[in-house]
Formats: sequence, C-alpha cells, structure tokens
Amino acid sequence: MWKKVVGYGLLSVVVLAGAVLGWAWLRKPAQRPGPKIRVVATPERLARGRKVWLMADCDVCHSRHDLKNFAVLETGLGQGNQVPDKAMGEIDIPNITPDVETGIGTWTDGEKMRAIREGVDKDGNALFPMMPYENFRHMSDEDATALVAYLDSLPPVRHSVPKMKVPFFLSLLLKGAPKPLDRPVPPPDISNRHARGVYLTTVAGCEECHTQSKGGGLDLSKHFAGGVKFDVFGKVVYSANITPDADTGIGTWSLPYFRQRFRTYRNSWPERFTLMPWHNFAQLSDEDIESIYYFLNEQKPVANKVNPFREQQVAELR
Repeated sequence: MWKKVVGYGLLSVVVLAGAVLGWAWLRKPAQRPGPKIRVVATPERLARGRKVWLMADCDVCHSRHDLKNFAVLETGLGQGNQVPDKAMGEIDIPNITPDVETGIGTWTDGEKMRAIREGVDKDGNALFPMMPYENFRHMSDEDATALVAYLDSLPPVRHSVPKMKVPFFLSLLLKGAPKPLDRPVPPPDISNRHARGVYLTTVAGCEECHTQSKGGGLDLSKHFAGGVKFDVFGKVVYSANITPDADTGIGTWSLPYFRQRFRTYRNSWPERFTLMPWHNFAQLSDEDIESIYYFLNEQKPVANKVNPFREQQVAELR
C-alpha cells in the first residue's frame, strides 16, 4: 500500500513540475502594448536620432565592421551580426534596418520604441539582455522617438540573421528581464552638469564596460576601474581605468586633454582594434564631453593599472 502512495506522490510531483515548466515556457515576459505612435522624421529629429545612435553605440553590435580596427562599414549599418561566444556558442544580433523580409520593416514605430527601452520584440518575446535595454529604459521619450526616426531612415539591407537559440532554462530566466515603462521619461536637465553626465554615461553603457563583474553583478569596489576583458572575433582588448586615480586612471587629465582625447578620431578610426567607440563619441558636443569629464571625476579613485592592448601586442610580436 505504501509503495502505491509513494508512487502516486512522485507522479504528482512530476506532473506538477511539468506543469510549472510548461507555464514558464509558455508565459510571456512582462509587457505592455507598443505605444501607438507614428514618428514624423523632421530634420532636427533625424539629427538628434543620429546622435543618440552614436551615443548608445548601436553600431558595436548591429553594424558591419572592418575587423582589423572594428571600424563601421557604412554599407552595413544596422544589418545585424553573428558573434562567436564561448558560453553561448554564438550570439545572433538582429538586422534592425527597415528591410521588410530580414529586418524590422514590418514593425510599428511603437514596437521599436518598446524593444529599445523595454526589452521585448514585435511578438512580445524577451530580447537577449546583451541588448542593454535596462540602461535604455532611462532614455528620454524624446531621444527614443528620435532614435526610431533615425532607424526608419536607414537604407534597408537584405541580410538574414538566424533567430538566436537560447538554452531552455536560460530562456526561462530571461523572461524576467524586460520591464514595461509605466510613466513618461523626461529628458535630463542639460543645465545640470551632473544630471547630464549621469544620463550620457548611462545610455552609453560606460559602467558596464568599465566595471568588472562579481557574483553575477558589477563589482562596485572597482567601479569604472576597467580591466574588463573583451574577446571578440579573435581579438582581445581590456577596458581602461576611467576613475580619477592619478597613477592608473584619468586623475591627471585636464578637461582640454580629455576633450582632445575624445576628438582625436572625429574624422577617422583608430588604427588598432578597440571596442571603445572613439569615432562615435567624438561627435558629441563640447558640453556633453565636459559633463562626462566632471561626472567621472566625481567617482571614487581606484588604483588598477590596465594595458588595454596587452594581448594584441603579444600577438604582434609573434
């Protein structure tokens, strides 16, 4: 008798576990309908949208590059990519040009805005959080609208990228990442240098690239101290220490030098492979660059000496 009871109990557990997994598999992430909006592409909005595109570094994932120095090829703006990855095998980054068959040409403008800031696609599925929508949710309504106007203006590129295959249990966890916006997002007070610096560095993702990880999150004891390793297309580069440490960071950099450093590649690309979007950030205004400079100098100095190109130099010596 007791064997039957145990058997029924185990069966119930299996059925319940299956039901829970089935629910987790079928459920959609938290979301709201895409805003009912049709973006009007004025010259001013397109210009701002181009600036937001550069500031948010959309090119780094979605555009085609010259792999020698990671320069963006204008013929492949927004076409999507397939990036080798040790953990995932491959990360498939979608085509975001207006191509109807292989891009997002059938998406409404509201669905594009929802994807950028809330992390769900046209069909309501969670986007892989390599897409930094947790940062972009702080992007103002005005800037998100301008970015969509710029996306709509891109030349359609016929380039098919396979839908990314995410491991089953990871896909269940990812459904908890998207969060719908529940209120308007105003622009920062550009007269407030600190607020402007926070906004720019958040949308640009400076913290994630320049802060090492620890325990599944960011190691805030090394906030902005660099040393994050990026291994992309067989090239390795480490992010720099951008804290105001005098010996290993930017503590001795003057504002004119900082501005000049940003402006160096305004009309060109670095000769050496780097994921730091110097060419993009060189297009920022003097006021934007100044706000970033003072924001970084407000941070805690962290001693952490980094040679961003140390493995590239070894490869060149060989």
